[in-house]
Amino acid sequence: MVYNVMRMYESNFNERYSRQIRLPRIGEKGQIMLAESRIFIVGMGGLGSPVALYLAAAGVGRMCIADFDQVDESNLQRQIIHSHSDIGELKAYSAANSLRAINPSIEVETLDYSLEYADFIEYSQDIDLIIDCTDNFPTRFELNEVSLQTKTPLVSGAAIRWEGQVTAFDPRNEKSPCYQCLYPNKNIESATCAMEGVVAPLVGVIGTLQAMEAVNILLGNGQLHGIVWLFDASSMVWQKMKLPKNPNCPACGNQA
Repeated sequence: MVYNVMRMYESNFNERYSRQIRLPRIGEKGQIMLAESRIFIVGMGGLGSPVALYLAAAGVGRMCIADFDQVDESNLQRQIIHSHSDIGELKAYSAANSLRAINPSIEVETLDYSLEYADFIEYSQDIDLIIDCTDNFPTRFELNEVSLQTKTPLVSGAAIRWEGQVTAFDPRNEKSPCYQCLYPNKNIESATCAMEGVVAPLVGVIGTLQAMEAVNILLGNGQLHGIVWLFDASSMVWQKMKLPKNPNCPACGNQA
């Protein structure tokens, strides 16, 4: 941890992050907190692209990124962490190369295979934040269970067609809801971008908000637990929904 921060100092730490350090809510202390943070991003697609790119640029020092898929030409319409020359490459490695190009001082660990629940538990040990950038409900429910079991905050985003949503959950706070408070029925069917389509900038909007909330949480100032932001890109309308903890939630209701 100290070694990582020293590497960043050797790379002109104060100059690189000067625009953040001058913010009173960050300062040098907060920037060091980001440098010492370790996050787990699941999914290097449309949402994972802006999440990972902005957090690397912002100086989050250690990232574990997971995606077992390969870059396909149809991905390039929205998955901006990959380029045309990456077609056929594993997304985890393509993404890692982009992140290191943006910020060579950060540490990036890649997981290029389909993770089971036990894997999620293993890789969620000793981390500060899980960021769900997946596109299917089974994995989202698994990450919610991992978040609850390991007491690790979770930032969740979703985007399809012209609609997006972003929220966060903090199991360290007994009043925070969980993902299953939002979707109690685990048998809900998944609709994917391949099936339904998605407008390209939408994933950037939602992913960037996930990255912003990630910074807030890592600095100890999370804003979205108990709040869901819904966005209709076709009308450019935001809606804010309060999400209370469900005392009968099958995942977290008996943990308060």
